[in-house]
Amino acid sequence: MEHLTYGEVEAAGRRIAGRVRPVVVAPGDDGGRVWLALEYLQHTGSFKARGAQNFLLAHTEAGTLPAAGVTIASGGNAGLACAWAARELGVRATVFLPETAPAVKVARLRSYGAEVRLAGREYAEALAACEEFAAGSGALASHAYDHPLIAAGAGTVLDEIRAQLPGLDTVVVSVGGGGLFAGVAAAARAHGVRVVAVEPAGSRALDAALAAGRPVDVPVESVAADSLGARRATALAVHAAQQDGVRTVLVPDAAIVRARQELWDERRIAVEHAAATALAAVAGLDGTDVAAGADSGRIAVLLCGANTDPSDLVAAG
Repeated sequence: MEHLTYGEVEAAGRRIAGRVRPVVVAPGDDGGRVWLALEYLQHTGSFKARGAQNFLLAHTEAGTLPAAGVTIASGGNAGLACAWAARELGVRATVFLPETAPAVKVARLRSYGAEVRLAGREYAEALAACEEFAAGSGALASHAYDHPLIAAGAGTVLDEIRAQLPGLDTVVVSVGGGGLFAGVAAAARAHGVRVVAVEPAGSRALDAALAAGRPVDVPVESVAADSLGARRATALAVHAAQQDGVRTVLVPDAAIVRARQELWDERRIAVEHAAATALAAVAGLDGTDVAAGADSGRIAVLLCGANTDPSDLVAAG
């Protein structure tokens, strides 16, 4: 079974040091037990910048980055991060999107210098076109989450959180395909930090994989599906979830919407539904259980992305 080591996360941290924004940590409640890790302030608006940088830098170091550059099929956070990281390193990036992609996403990708190609009506068709392009051009194919270098880069955020929160007991992360979770879990395990992996009830690729004992395809229907809509979890995440110190939680869409709205009402923080998914689980956690029996044990909730349309966030009446 594939698994990620803390050594890989440490190596990623050394590679990307000074190239990404250190995560900001803010108190989440008056008691100081719950804290918010504001990773949505990262370059391109999500944690994906970490993995994209690590992926390209590792291939640059190894001399395996082709002249044709890098390619990825993603109109979301992974595509933006790949295009940004490529621009930062002077690497050509070709991003494939379905023809139905919003013009604003196409424009933003092009603002990072990426060549954008539209193919098909659905993501699967764009992915097939991306794979064909990689095979024909020799471009390096990247992935939104299912790669050790991508996951290890994402996991670097855990050590940054620990450095700011002495006594950190638990970190809570949203899960889609599981790259972020796999990376964070590898680092957390090395330091005895518990991990709570949170999925929307309608997009439960990791939960289904644990039940089956292997990655399986699942239907996706959730308000957070734009970021957490992976139909299959990476084997890296499945292995991580099977280790001690990990708890998996499913939350309904109503709780996700409420958590996102509360972030706006109380803090004027506008995040994706994916980011609010992690926070939605905290209200249902038993502090004594999750924090290893210590009332002082700190819980960090990772707010992972802010690429959202804020027009549906209304001020509390």
